[in-house]
Amino acid sequence: MIIQSIETFDVAIPLTKPFKTALRTVTTAYSVYVKITSSEGMIGYGEAPPTHVITGESMASIRYAINDIIAPQLVGLNLLESDRIFQKLNTSLVRNTSAKAAIDMALYDLLARKANLPLFQFLGGFRDTFETDFTVSVNDPQEMADDAEKYIKDGFTMLKVKVGIGDVKEDIERIHAIRKRIGHDPKLRLDANQGWNAKEAVRAIRTMEEAGLEIEFVEQPVPAHDLEGLKYVTDHTDTPIMADESVFSVYDARRVLEMRAADLINIKLMKSGGIYHAIKINALAEANGVACMVGSMIETKIGITAAAHFAASQPNIQYFDFDAPLMLAKDLVSGGVIYERSKMTFSKGYGLAISNLEII
Repeated sequence: MIIQSIETFDVAIPLTKPFKTALRTVTTAYSVYVKITSSEGMIGYGEAPPTHVITGESMASIRYAINDIIAPQLVGLNLLESDRIFQKLNTSLVRNTSAKAAIDMALYDLLARKANLPLFQFLGGFRDTFETDFTVSVNDPQEMADDAEKYIKDGFTMLKVKVGIGDVKEDIERIHAIRKRIGHDPKLRLDANQGWNAKEAVRAIRTMEEAGLEIEFVEQPVPAHDLEGLKYVTDHTDTPIMADESVFSVYDARRVLEMRAADLINIKLMKSGGIYHAIKINALAEANGVACMVGSMIETKIGITAAAHFAASQPNIQYFDFDAPLMLAKDLVSGGVIYERSKMTFSKGYGLAISNLEII
């Protein structure tokens, strides 16, 4: 089972509503699709979105990393020697984690297809269905309350609310407005996207705790490099704190876990460089009694399908953030994950079970 070719394709899909966080505003989802063909004629798919403010990658850098650096080192290798291939992939160049993730998920797609298994079963098969949250972009309190009400009416029971822009008081007003509109039954999880400093985070979270706003957890309240600040927030609040941008690699995860800097870890394939290292991060967290979430960037259904298969395969992954394809004006992918409101399942088939791409 020899890697015969690796091809890339550019895609751009408008969002139905601008996606706003403390780091950026997105109106169009850009991605580089990857297609790996084996000597047996099997095809594996992958995806890498450019997320300049998190991974530092652009469309051009992703294409260059794949076409000029990675592909020449992998074409001609035997997929059944997978550990050697993943090692070569991850030592081919430093960082460039999204480019690596696109290749990684296409390789896993092929390996699971070869085994005649859906990818989640190939990886462990813990569950075959779960629920995702839906993200409320950061805007003025009234607009956020309107959006939250709409998403609850659409059938979502968990909302991920973006905060971290403007004064902390504005963030508190945003959450008050949402709770007033949707009540206390839906779960709310907050994501500050590094938008607070440690003392602001403690003040905001403590105020929301005292007001009974019932926040499930708060994701990445402080800048990614500030692990001491992250630990300060974790130690001085009752609400669970999740590390996101602070954890790209196994080494990042180990440091966060050794410091007890966070209660939870968010694994994203675009940060870890794919499933191969995501498995290791999750195993390390599990060994330390720390549950994980699997999330995503603004991705189309290929990347989300790969992340969802990984998430479904592992018992320590207890939280799921896979709403990105629902924000897009168009779906280019046949097969992959299936959405029934907040419930997610998988198309029947092997690997990622992606049967066709509109652009290829």
